[in-house]
Amino acid sequence: MNEEHVLPIERHTIFQSSLMTALLDGIYDGEISVGEILGHGNFGIGTFDALDGEMIIVDGVAYQVRGDGTAEVASLEQRSPFAVATNFVPRIVAQAPEGMRRAELSEFISSLLPSENYMYAVRISGVFSEVTVRTVTKQQRPYRPMMEATGDDAELVFHDVTGVIAGFRTPVYEKGIGVPGCHVHFIDDKRTSGGHVLDFVLHQGKVEVCPGTDLNLKLPLTHDFSRAQLAPEDLDRQIHATEVKS
Repeated sequence: MNEEHVLPIERHTIFQSSLMTALLDGIYDGEISVGEILGHGNFGIGTFDALDGEMIIVDGVAYQVRGDGTAEVASLEQRSPFAVATNFVPRIVAQAPEGMRRAELSEFISSLLPSENYMYAVRISGVFSEVTVRTVTKQQRPYRPMMEATGDDAELVFHDVTGVIAGFRTPVYEKGIGVPGCHVHFIDDKRTSGGHVLDFVLHQGKVEVCPGTDLNLKLPLTHDFSRAQLAPEDLDRQIHATEVKS
């Protein structure tokens, strides 16, 4: 624990619909609407029905980023099989050192945190020298497991772009519920392009962190979920292959 920072003194809830392991097993049918997700927070990430693109919620607006990297405002009626949201309150704010890659900035963020045992919503805004992303594409039934579904996702690289990286830093003990470490998505300031972040170089920007102490977890009420394999032996490999892809 970083002794320079006090522990959270106010409770703050992070809402989550479904589990990461359910996505890995191919549970892609949306059970919750974008409107309901926004009722739980003005900030978040997720995906859409049938794995049709990445979701990023910034300043109370949900955006859908498709496989070609283009983004548009999602309708309130669209549905999601997996999403995480919260009302973002930046309790920790810091100017980021210039020119840091994702791994370096992750260590910098760790130095700001009072403990690794809480959940954190993280927002990184500024000018990025480059951002490497990928985006899931719409699937058809019968759904393939996520490792297969994301195996041919194209990577895109944005250069010299101003935008926001948003997501959640999840403790290791939540592995399978979420993605251990930082799970983040990107959208540019024009709100026209983005994706699931693989790497980036932050030229100049700001880090804001919202600690979470409570998890509101909503599980799907479907036959597919009831039969899903939610404790695969190769969970680490599947998460690495689908989320990190290095």
